[in-house]
Amino acid sequence: MSLLVIGLSHHTAPMSVLEVIAADERRDETLADALVRSSTVDEVVVLTTCNRLEVYAEVPAFHPAVAAIGDAFACTASLPPVDRRAGEPVDAGPREPGAVLAARADGLADHLYVRYDDGAVAHAFTVACGLDSMAVGESQVLGQMRAALARGQASGRVGASLNALFQQALRVGKRAHSETDIDGHSVSLVQAGLEAAAARLGPLDGCRAAVVGTGAMSGLAAATLGRTDVDSLSVVGRTAERAERLAATTGGTARAWDDLADVVAESDLVLTCTGAAGHVLSGAHLRASAARRSGHPQVFIDLAVPRDIEPYAMWPEPVPGVSVIGLEELGQRLLGRAEEHQVDRVRDIVTGEVAAFLTWQAAESVAPTVAALRGRAAEVVAAELSRLDHRMPDLGEAVRAEVELAVHRVVEKLLHTPTRRVKEFAIDGSGADYAAALRELFDLEPRDVANVSVPPRRTPT
Repeated sequence: MSLLVIGLSHHTAPMSVLEVIAADERRDETLADALVRSSTVDEVVVLTTCNRLEVYAEVPAFHPAVAAIGDAFACTASLPPVDRRAGEPVDAGPREPGAVLAARADGLADHLYVRYDDGAVAHAFTVACGLDSMAVGESQVLGQMRAALARGQASGRVGASLNALFQQALRVGKRAHSETDIDGHSVSLVQAGLEAAAARLGPLDGCRAAVVGTGAMSGLAAATLGRTDVDSLSVVGRTAERAERLAATTGGTARAWDDLADVVAESDLVLTCTGAAGHVLSGAHLRASAARRSGHPQVFIDLAVPRDIEPYAMWPEPVPGVSVIGLEELGQRLLGRAEEHQVDRVRDIVTGEVAAFLTWQAAESVAPTVAALRGRAAEVVAAELSRLDHRMPDLGEAVRAEVELAVHRVVEKLLHTPTRRVKEFAIDGSGADYAAALRELFDLEPRDVANVSVPPRRTPT
């Protein structure tokens, strides 16, 4: 059994591709269910954020799982899989054995990355620490990983392997944020957006600002603006109650969704992050707003995936005085912004934690054999003590207790070295061979090992 991660993110895919696979919880559930029902995946967790989609899986074999997950990604984006040998799309029916299937070359295939075993562990820990995020060091991903794990647990798609991986990744992420200043030295997407807006509008003091959306990112945007000296802050959401709650906590004013056009026209700075499936504001909307503002400059910061604002390429012509800043531009602005010293400290934590986890994982791989061996020894001791009771029924309790203790000590001393050494060999990479030798030497039947093959998992400390 092996750990496998296949995904795509802002590191490997342009925004146009990320928009195709933007977070959709129902889609993610369908994807995960389809994979876990297949014979290629035993456990699965689907992690989606604003700039990544990743499948974490425990798999019996590498190549079949890669093919199956690749096809699932293609289906996620509504792209047909293709037979690479033929170069043509294949239908959804039975496929020719041995065909190598992947997303179309002009679709997702060129943007996917694969992490396997040690690399999968390192990637999970790196993501949890925020080192793989567009805003390096951000902690929001911890909540997203926790939610992805909870969904997998609730649906029964997570077993001992992925549960241990994610629980440990969450612990490593918390450690990175508590033991370093990565939070304080990183720059958020919202901060980068405000810097870009100030470069176009000048100082934001006295500006009229608006936040469109009431989700987590919108909440961060409203909170950040609430700490500035903007003249006014409007919060617009489809749900009036949520808009009012967010406005109340950030010193803003809630506005109805039907007032969106008026709010946009009144605002010098608009931050959007609604999670809508389509565009909330089109080029026509922005043109109408600019006309009402008589050419007064205006900046839109689009933090949504898919984008809330229609891309420039879809506008009939540019709108004078209007600037739209999207995640791609913000990502470029954030490159190299995190303090390298803090990043290095977090990387050191990740490196040490990966080594510790792999050591623990190796020892756990031989644990069922060790448990079965000790179980067999306990059975032998119990049987011999039972024979002693029958042969010497008048043996005093104190004497019998001493005999039992002596027998247990002998068994423990005999088993101590082989059980310790097999765990050491597991860490060196040859544990499977020595575990097999123990099973053969002590005649441990497969069912004996199977009975303890999924012991209660604990995460290493």
